[in-house]
This record gives sequence, C-alpha cells and structure tokens, in this order.
Amino acid sequence: MTETENQPSPASFRLVYVPGVTPTKWLRVWEERLPDVPVELLQSAPAEGHALLLSGGADAGLVRLPVDRTVLSAIPLYTETTVVVFPKDHWLAAAEEVTAADLAEEIVFHPQDDTLDWPELPGRPAFERPATTADAIELVAANVGVLAVPQSLARLHHRRDLTYRTLADVPQSQVALAWPEEATTDLVEEFIGIVRGRTANSSRGRTAAAEEQRRPSSTKKSKPQPQQRTPQAGGKPRPKPGQRTGGARTGQPKRGGSGGGRKK
Repeated sequence: MTETENQPSPASFRLVYVPGVTPTKWLRVWEERLPDVPVELLQSAPAEGHALLLSGGADAGLVRLPVDRTVLSAIPLYTETTVVVFPKDHWLAAAEEVTAADLAEEIVFHPQDDTLDWPELPGRPAFERPATTADAIELVAANVGVLAVPQSLARLHHRRDLTYRTLADVPQSQVALAWPEEATTDLVEEFIGIVRGRTANSSRGRTAAAEEQRRPSSTKKSKPQPQQRTPQAGGKPRPKPGQRTGGARTGQPKRGGSGGGRKK
C-alpha cells in the first residue's frame, strides 16, 4: 500500500436538494468558511430527497415540507408563491391574478410529484396524472390544460410559449432545511449556522470548538506578562544605590561651591 493510500480522504458534506431550490448563496458562504471541506450536491425528486436523508445517503437536505418529524429535524426557510402556468395566448393571460374559481372550467394537471397539499383540487381533473412536473409542462405547452406549481418550478421549466400568474387562495409550498435527528454532525451544525445567517464569529459551531481542543499547546496564546510600572508623568524614578544621577554619586556630599579650590 502506498503512502497516498494510507492518508485518509478529506471529509465532505453531502447536501441533497429538490427541484426549484437554489442553494448557491449558502454554498458560497460555505466555501469561504470551510474551503477544505468539499460539498457533494445531490439533486433528487421531492419524495426521493426524504428517502435519501433517512437512508444516510445525505447529511442534510433542502426539501419541501412536510417531512417525517419523528426522525427528521427541520428548519422552515421560506414559503413560495403558487402560480398557474398556461400558454401565452390563453385567456388567463389578461388577468393580473388568478383564483381557484377562475379555473373551474379548465383541466388542471396534478402530477405525481406535486408538492402542494390540496384539500380540494381546482378545475377539472385530467384523464390521467402526469408522472412528473416536466411532463405536465409539456402537456400545458400542447394546450391540453394548465398547471399549478410553486413559482420556482415555473421558472425552472420556463418556456417562451408559456407564462404564469399568481394563484390566490390556494396551498403554498414551504422549503426547509432537514437532516436526520440522530445524525446531527459538526458539518450539519456548520450548515445550519450558515443558513440561519450567523456570522463566522458568532457561529463557529462544534467543529471550531473541536479544532481549538486539538490545537497544540505551543500554538495557544500565552498569558500576557505583567508590565513594569513606569513613573508618573512629571515624576522622577527613585535612583538605585550607587547609581550616578547628574554626574554625582548618590549618598555622598557635594564638594565645595563655585571655584571648588582648596584653601591655601
């Protein structure tokens, strides 16, 4: 076995994220604070993202709620606006905002990877459910029906022949940071601090604390030595015994006055 094989590989952080979620801004901060720890990005469908976390295939994930809170910890991050996607020449394009009632006569696709928790689906159901949101977008482009999705997914599947409007009074999708509750590692703690917007000084995490414990004693800062007292302004230091001050030895009487000669 070579020397290179004996060296342990550097730790990495595995982050799964679902379509429509953009982790770029958090990864940029991660690279600044932990440049030696690479991030392995794993993109997956919404349901597969949860399964990947539960199986240990990822350390944390940017997923859509709900998640199983009995095994996963989750921090809600933001709520997305729901929009309805339709062809640009559709009559809905004249409206600034659409309601569920406006879709009463429209075929509304409900893909199998839909992340919206509908108490009641708007519009008329399609003959069958498309397998994915991407498949539903293709059917919308063919002018077969319309599709309600979180706004980020409408942007992700943008096409020149399609547009969208805000869909009011309907369920919305919530994005959260989730991780296995029993696997809250140091790197997970670091990413939580980044996502929550903590500064590097206020949120160094357990990793930094461990590094401080592992730091050799020679690199630790020594206690400052007490400084010697200095005389106050305008004062004179007390001379030591035998020390000359002004050309005369202290403790000895001065010689005769001006002229200083011996009398004859």
